[in-house]
Amino acid sequence: MKVDLFGPAFKADPYPTYAYLRSHDPLHRRTAMDGQTAIWFVTRYDEVAAILRDHKRFVKNVANTLSPAERAHLPMPPPLLRLLSNHMLNLDPPDHTRLRALVNKVFTAQVVAQMQGRIQRIADQLLDQVHAQGEMDLIEDFAFPLPIIVIAELLGIPPRDRLRFRNWSNAFVTPSANLQRSAKKMQKAGQVMEDFTRYMRQVFAERRRTPREDLITMLLQAEENGDTLSEEELFSMVILLIVAGHETSVNLIGNGLLALLQYPEQLALLRAEPTWLPNAVEEMIRYDGPVERATMRFAAEEVTLAGQTLQRGDAVSLVLAGADRDPVPFEQPNRFDITRSPNRHLGFGQGIHYCLGAPLARLEGQIAIATLIQRYPALHLTTPVDQLRWRTVPIMRGLHHLPLRW
Repeated sequence: MKVDLFGPAFKADPYPTYAYLRSHDPLHRRTAMDGQTAIWFVTRYDEVAAILRDHKRFVKNVANTLSPAERAHLPMPPPLLRLLSNHMLNLDPPDHTRLRALVNKVFTAQVVAQMQGRIQRIADQLLDQVHAQGEMDLIEDFAFPLPIIVIAELLGIPPRDRLRFRNWSNAFVTPSANLQRSAKKMQKAGQVMEDFTRYMRQVFAERRRTPREDLITMLLQAEENGDTLSEEELFSMVILLIVAGHETSVNLIGNGLLALLQYPEQLALLRAEPTWLPNAVEEMIRYDGPVERATMRFAAEEVTLAGQTLQRGDAVSLVLAGADRDPVPFEQPNRFDITRSPNRHLGFGQGIHYCLGAPLARLEGQIAIATLIQRYPALHLTTPVDQLRWRTVPIMRGLHHLPLRW
């Protein structure tokens, strides 16, 4: 059976396709654009969880699948791709260990917890701006601006520059393979990245002259106090913070509210018993989470898994959306149930690459959802669900728009 994993009809509802693959082809093999490299799409919970934890046999840097002689013949990637890829999500130990230890000193639970009051004020202000209209596009008016304001404030970016982060964020989550298909797209992406690097160099220089209480200053001080960050690593770290602190939250808020509106009895329960809120957000991440597929891994050696043999260098796409609807660990997996327990979803990964932005995304999701449903008891969709458009970025699952009225 020919399986569509990228088209708009698939993106509108990928879950039946993933259910088919789990049952009939849990390690589904495709060939990459080069016509040679195998890509394995893994959809069952057990295999996805095992690979997430196995950072030795499944590496993030494809160069770590090669022999020294093979590495010597690798072409130098262009500057654009180096900036996009030289971050923790694409690195293996010991490089990953060093960078993770550094950023853990900076992006702490205490830093996130201190944002709670500010996030609530931002949520209230955004809804105040549209309240009199009686309607809004949740994505444009609320789900997008809330996390971008939060991460911009954490980084110390002034309000006038926040919207520029949207173009940058979109560029960062666009697969490089998509860019390479079109010289025009590659040129435009290059211009976006040049704009970003020019802007951030100015910010870095200003923070070196005048340190502030923000994450960029903390990264620069950590670099200068011993744990050295190269210029590329500084840029890549900021990129990762933008994506981890923004993209996941936009999709979590949009997808999560849509799930509640599709399950009115769950919405009624959450309104009646707000103590279910943390559990509800976990179920939102499991049921229709913000990250559809984990970033790519590569087999570092020949591996046999689920009756299939993966060759050294094969690419592996872990389908988190498929694993989190697996009926083996989750009873009635296609039902949205905010009381589900246990709920060991894989929405933020496992192992050494567990999502850096998970605590912030959870906090933003809880505040955003609670504020929306408490403020607007008559909140409802103005567009049929089957007419909603989903973004086509393969690794993300999120809506273009979500029109609401109250």
